[in-house]
Amino acid sequence: MSEEKENIQFELTDTLIEQVESFIELEDDKGLKKLLDEFHYADIAEILDELTLDDAIYVIKLLDSETTSDVLMELDEDNREKVLKNLSDKEIAEEIEELDTDDAADIIAELPEDRQQDVISQIEDEEHKAEIKELLAYDEDTAGGLMAKELVKVYETWTVAGCLRRIRGQAKEVTRVHSIYVVDKQEKLIGRLSLKDLIVAKSEQKIADIYISHVDFVNVEEDVEEVAKIMAKYDLEAIPVVDEDMTLLGRITIDDIVDVLKEEADKDYQLAAGISQDVEADDSIWQLTRARLPWLILGLFGGLGSVFIMEGYEDALNNYKELFFFTPLIAAMAGNVGVQSSAIIVQGLANDVVKGSLFSRLLKEVGLSLINGIVLGLLVIVFGYFMKMPIDFSSTIAISMVSVIIIAALIGTFVPIILDKRGIDPAIATGPFITTSNDIFGIFLFFYIAKLILGF
Repeated sequence: MSEEKENIQFELTDTLIEQVESFIELEDDKGLKKLLDEFHYADIAEILDELTLDDAIYVIKLLDSETTSDVLMELDEDNREKVLKNLSDKEIAEEIEELDTDDAADIIAELPEDRQQDVISQIEDEEHKAEIKELLAYDEDTAGGLMAKELVKVYETWTVAGCLRRIRGQAKEVTRVHSIYVVDKQEKLIGRLSLKDLIVAKSEQKIADIYISHVDFVNVEEDVEEVAKIMAKYDLEAIPVVDEDMTLLGRITIDDIVDVLKEEADKDYQLAAGISQDVEADDSIWQLTRARLPWLILGLFGGLGSVFIMEGYEDALNNYKELFFFTPLIAAMAGNVGVQSSAIIVQGLANDVVKGSLFSRLLKEVGLSLINGIVLGLLVIVFGYFMKMPIDFSSTIAISMVSVIIIAALIGTFVPIILDKRGIDPAIATGPFITTSNDIFGIFLFFYIAKLILGF
């Protein structure tokens, strides 16, 4: 019966929230603990995110440290910050002692600097304390800032029998044993150990005789995005982290990489939408305004630029008023094509699949744009025929569209690559930046080509 409960998908309902709030109001600790014991710590975190701050703190202080430490890691960042503010240094330290070193370092890093040392000083486990301090010294965007110190390592000089005894002791401190790493006397990583080989080996055999010398690893200063690419490429559940001397320092597990990928995807999505800062729907009006206004201002100036371009072709609008009605079409096609091209390139850059020379990439995009442009241009001419438009006018619209599509595709391809080469996040090129620039180029090309063909 218990197995069936575990397979039931958790669902956060108003009834459940009201039930939790009722237990808190009645101070029925026994009933509340019994209710929450049925849920995974991630589900409890989801419940706490819906409670008031006081109620969330009540639950945090009620449950045991082993559970609440995991719950804290799953809480919404803003809610976790508020909860931590209302816990004493000693209470936070007690929670941290139950966490792996990487999670513990993340929690402490979120605290104000003046509190960090106070909390660290309350940690009783000296080894745990030293390892957390070590991790805090690394940049959060590097492998060192992401790794955990907990791992299982063995020395090449050990026998199989001695190795098994020591592994049992080490494994108690490691939540999941993904790999067994082999080091020499200087703590340098020299390989990995297959659990199968260890089990079937003779007790008196040396680890040096059975370990696998090939092992993937990353440098402690490696960027986390590069770490994610390596682990994805080789389908790794964990990867060891070493320094310049190949000394084994820690390991990074796949759950940490998933968090990195999610954060990066959220950031790129917001950049593509024209949001310059990491914000959420429930942030303050001021925070949301600061994140969104800069790109809106850019869009405003882009629109004003289009107005000035159209003013320069006032005679054209007087003689060919129909041109005015097609300007939204040209601007929309330019923006859409630009966003499509830039989105594909940005995705390719993120997955490290954009290879070859820039010229060949641009040539390919021109060919693709030419095909799309000709098909759309022919549809415009067919539309003009049925609407009884002069052939020179419909041809002007069609040729302008083909030209605009090619230019927009080139901009959408060229800009993200250049930004990436300069160390700027290319995702910024998939949003208002590309749309606005292509709108301006599109309107200018439209009227310039119209002037050449129609002769005004």
